[in-house]
Parts: sequence; structure tokens; C-alpha cells
Amino acid sequence: MEQAPFPRAFWTANVTELFERGAYYAMASFVVLYFGRLGMGHYWPSTLNSVLWTLVYFLPILSGTIADQIGFKKALLGAFVLLTCGYLLMGAPVWFEGASLIDKAGDQVTTSPLVVVTTVAAILLIGLGGSIVKPCISGTVQKTSVGRATLAFGIFYMVINIGSLFGRGASYFVRTRSSLPSIFVVSMTCATLAFFLVALLYRTPDAPQAAARPRKSVGSVLLDMVLVLRSPRFVLFLLVNVGFNFLYSQVYNVLPLYLATVLEKKPAVDVYTMANPIVIVAFQLLVTRKFGKMAPVRSMVVGTVIIGLAMLINVAPLYMAGGPRTPGPFGIPIGSLFIVATVALIAMGELFAQARVFEYIGALAPKGQEGLFLGYANLPTALGSLAGGPVGAYLFHDLICRGATKDESGLLVLDRTNATLGWLVLMGIGFASAAGLWLYHRWVTASPASASTAA
Repeated sequence: MEQAPFPRAFWTANVTELFERGAYYAMASFVVLYFGRLGMGHYWPSTLNSVLWTLVYFLPILSGTIADQIGFKKALLGAFVLLTCGYLLMGAPVWFEGASLIDKAGDQVTTSPLVVVTTVAAILLIGLGGSIVKPCISGTVQKTSVGRATLAFGIFYMVINIGSLFGRGASYFVRTRSSLPSIFVVSMTCATLAFFLVALLYRTPDAPQAAARPRKSVGSVLLDMVLVLRSPRFVLFLLVNVGFNFLYSQVYNVLPLYLATVLEKKPAVDVYTMANPIVIVAFQLLVTRKFGKMAPVRSMVVGTVIIGLAMLINVAPLYMAGGPRTPGPFGIPIGSLFIVATVALIAMGELFAQARVFEYIGALAPKGQEGLFLGYANLPTALGSLAGGPVGAYLFHDLICRGATKDESGLLVLDRTNATLGWLVLMGIGFASAAGLWLYHRWVTASPASASTAA
């Protein structure tokens, strides 16, 4: 019997997600560099970037409840208004406040209080808007999956990565023909297109009666969080899984800083980080087929080891003849090619680790509370992002760059010992996290009551 096609709401939601992800990733690779060139010093750029990522992954716990109460369509329209305004405010310091972008970030904060306030407001708007979109779109996909949830979310995940590629590619095209703040024009355009798409075509799907859920207040959601965090196994799992997300956040913290400070004066960070969605699109099906039967925690351990090794490989160019800025294929410095390889390996680690988190939490949760526990599955990402900015900035500026000197081009010539130590520390965080996951797995499986779900 031929299956019914996915309804229009399903495809509208996916195209909306494509534009939203395009908007976000058009600017994500350059946020740290942009803040630094606004004169925010060495540490505030990464710290503010970590706040943005934390809001995007933590607030859906609350914003999803609000979206349930007012309806997905109204919530999405409001979200894209917030996002458009947020991206506008991101570029406002240069466009409207007379700020000039300096060539390289300095040690001290030299920007005006107005620029700081504008930037913080932009972060809050983008974080809140993005957090509303996430539960609305995933909720629509769930409600319109017509009994084919695996296929539906497979398409959805693919669309996310296509949107990521689209945003980065559009950003590169516009940025190289204009200026760095023009990436926010790309983001605003994508968010505006998404607004009109929702306004004209989106219809909130009706949930089947069997799946209907009572609406919750924000207060009850906070109480649920207390309930969830009273589970020692769940809390411990969240903590040992933070390390992976901490390292993942360095794709948007340490790696752009390393590219722009050590390797190239004007690196194509948006193009280099395309390695992440390309690897996921190319290898998602293969990894699922070959390793899908691996126990979830074991798969997470493998993924976390991979992301640790992804950091380690950047030691190699430091000891190559000519150093990391030696031109390689296509004239790209050898060190930059290793950064691309790092991003690709991180994506491979993501396929092993993060793809299994929701599966494992669903099995770990007490019977009848699976949905409640899954609602907090993004907490490790939020916590890893929150720590990733400031700690990543410290590791980069105070360890990797310790003892470095500037050459005539203004780029840093690193002290090999300190730079090696910095990358080894990042690798060590990955390995320590993998060891924590393995020990956690041993502890959980030691309990006969939980062996069936954790093995």
C-alpha cells in the first residue's frame, strides 16, 4: 500500500528551518572575530559568543512551553521578528554608531559602552528568537511525520545541514565582495524570508488526540527541571557529556582565533567550517548503517575520542619544515588545512556521539517520563557552550599564544612548546570526557536494574 506523502506543513517547516539555519551560520563562524575587531579585547568576544550559544540551547526548555500556549505560527512569526532585529543590531555598531573595525583584536577593551549594550541586546534577541524556532519546527516535524518519524527527522537533519552550507556559502560570497558586517545582511535576509514563508504558507498542524499534551506553565517547567535533576544518573550523564560539547564549541571560538591570529590575515572561516555539514551529509547514512548497533554510550566514547584527536592533529604543522604557514595545495597554509581536517573530524565525532544522546536519554528515563527527560537533552550543549567561550579564550591567549612573537605581517609566530601544550590540553579534555563516559557506563551497567538500558 502506497504511503501518503508528507503534508504541506512538513515541507514548509523544513524550508523555514533551512532559512533559519542559513541565517545563523552566515554569521556564526565570524562572531568571535567580529567582536574582537570591534575592540572588545581578547576575552569578551568568546565569552559573549558562548552566551549566545547557551541561550539558543537552554531557552527552548522554556520557550517551547510558551510556543505550545500561543501556537506555533504566532511563536514563529514573533521569533523571526526577534531574529531580524537581532541581526540588525549585530551590524548596528558599524552601520549606525560610527564604530570602525580594527585589523586585529587587542588585549584591552577599547570599544564604547553603546557598542557593548547594542551587542548584548543583539545576542539576547538572537538567542531568544532561535530558542523559539527550535521547538516549533521540531514539533511540527513530529506532528506531521505520519507514522514515519525516522524518515521525517532524517530529512529534517539533512535540511539543517543544507541550511548551514547555504548560509556559509552566501556569507562568503557577500563578505568577500563587501565587508565583514555584510554577513549580518545575509542573516537578516534569511530571517525575513522565513518570516514571510511562515506568514503565507505555514499552518500549525493538529496533533493526534492520542499525542495531545496538557499545556504547562513556565513554573511547572521549572519544577520539572528540579524533578529531572534529582536523578543522579541523569545529572552525572549530563556532566560527563559536557566535555564533548565544550570541544565542539571551539569550532566557533579557538579555531577562528587561531586561523586569524596565527595562520592567515583574512581566513575564509566560513568556507573552512563547511567541512562540518559536508561530512555529516556525506557520512551520516554510512555511520548509521555500520555502527548503529553499537551501544549508545560506547558510541559516545568513540565520538569523544575522535574529537580529542581532532585537536591533537594541529600539533603536526608546528613541527613541519617551514611551520604551519607553509603554503600547501591551492596556496592555503598547511596549518589551515589541518584546521579544516579538525572541523571534519569533529563532525565525524558528532555523528558517533551526539546522534546517540537522545536515544540514550530516552532509555535512561523512568518509564512514562521519557518526554520529560528528553526535554532537557540539550543541557550538555548549553553547559559546554557556556564554558567553551571563556575557557577556550584562556587556553588560546594564555597557553597556545604564550611566548609568541609577531612577524612583519602582524601574525603570531608561536612558541612550539606552549602551542603544543595548548593543543594537548584540549585533546586531554576530550580524552578525560571519554574516560568519564566509560566509567559512567561501567557504573550504570553494574546495577542489574539498569543494565538493559545502558549496555
